[in-house]
Amino acid sequence: MRRLRKVKIVATLGPASNTYEMIRTLHEAGADVFRLNMSHGSHEDITKMHRAIRQVEKDLDSPIAILADLQGPKLRVGEFANGSEELEWGETFRMDLDPKPGDKKRVCLPHPEIFEALGVGAHLLVNDGKIRLRVEECGKDFANCVVEAGGTISNRKGVNVPDVVLPLAALSDKDRKDLEFAAALGVDWLALSFVQRPEDVLEARKLADGRAAILSKIEKPSAVKEFDAILEVSDGVMVARGDLGVELPVQAVPPIQKRLIRKCRKVGKPVIVATQMLESMIESPMPTRAEVSDVATAIYEGTDAIMLSAESAAGQYPVEAVTTMNNVAVDVEKDPTYTEIIEASRNIDKQSVADGIVAAAREIAETGDIKVICCFTSSGTTVAKVARERPRVPIIAMTSARGTARRLSLTWGVNCVMTGELERFKQAVVNAARAARAQGYAGTEDSIVVTAGVPFNIPGTTNILRVAPCDERLIYTTDPE
Repeated sequence: MRRLRKVKIVATLGPASNTYEMIRTLHEAGADVFRLNMSHGSHEDITKMHRAIRQVEKDLDSPIAILADLQGPKLRVGEFANGSEELEWGETFRMDLDPKPGDKKRVCLPHPEIFEALGVGAHLLVNDGKIRLRVEECGKDFANCVVEAGGTISNRKGVNVPDVVLPLAALSDKDRKDLEFAAALGVDWLALSFVQRPEDVLEARKLADGRAAILSKIEKPSAVKEFDAILEVSDGVMVARGDLGVELPVQAVPPIQKRLIRKCRKVGKPVIVATQMLESMIESPMPTRAEVSDVATAIYEGTDAIMLSAESAAGQYPVEAVTTMNNVAVDVEKDPTYTEIIEASRNIDKQSVADGIVAAAREIAETGDIKVICCFTSSGTTVAKVARERPRVPIIAMTSARGTARRLSLTWGVNCVMTGELERFKQAVVNAARAARAQGYAGTEDSIVVTAGVPFNIPGTTNILRVAPCDERLIYTTDPE
């Protein structure tokens, strides 16, 4: 399904959007990727949504990526005798391993690994950072704290520990079960929560065993510090600004977002900007101006995708939220300033023949009157390299691998078209011309750029660039076999 924009839209499914009819409507409105949140819903619910997405894909003949988002370890306080307590600035408060109900002076924190890592001066953040505690004294089973920001603390509220790397694996027992379930189901991407170090990603990759690509969620300060190493072993990245904004000063998040996007662009790995992008549209059919500006900023920075969470999963206006994102993207990408920013921030290391070919493809397309770049790919690597160049013209990924087409639905500027396996380059050029015409990118009087690797269907063999006419008669009379 042709889009009039290059940035992709990820929509989270949930109670407001879990039917075939709604999923189809959201895809037609602009959703390119559907996120299944493994924190909510049973495996049966996830299976039903997966089945519905695949039916929409079949009915519309439009490859769709499915992203399964693993929950990750959840750190929470225990319960209070009164259900909740009020903590005030300057008071002392203790967290320990004692399972007794809490009171105004203490509560259980049933995570011994936190106490193992804590040191004096570290902070514990409760309820999305609304309550801030500074550790004054700690041991293997307790932490005596001073309240730096007070408020209501109640049963099972979440805890963030921003100052230390916790001796916790990114995958809990639930996550391992969910990962195996989702990989066996046939999702295209697995989003890994609570990433602190590259070893967390490698563990998930080993368990996935090639059945899905691994996307690392950057939501902890330790992940920001280790980002280069994490990016190297990841297939993609999500800038999860919600937890980042809890564990770091809020003013630190925009520069981090910009920096991470540029690093992902440099290596050609897709990056998603997520969390609270159109938060008010959970309850309102119209976004705030600040939210529109936030979405636009991510697009100007060159992100591959922007994501809706509760807006599409549980909100009252899921279709309007997707439509709004689509409209913002279309208008931003028409702005000449967008092109100037994208091209000024292009920073690519060229280390292979394929790098040179895709760079040449972009330059030729932008220098001549070329309508589209058509890339034949089996693994998606070449297409990712073309997208990394951020060309002004659209990109068509031609592949016989359904899984590759689906995964590329997350990549900037790429429209995926299924093609049969090929043996001759001339037939590849003909197929590319047909796809360009069928998708409305070019007419018979236009020219296209075609990249491919010969022999076909072998990853990493991109070695041909051809400027070709869209008129098949000219292809047959001028192109080599």
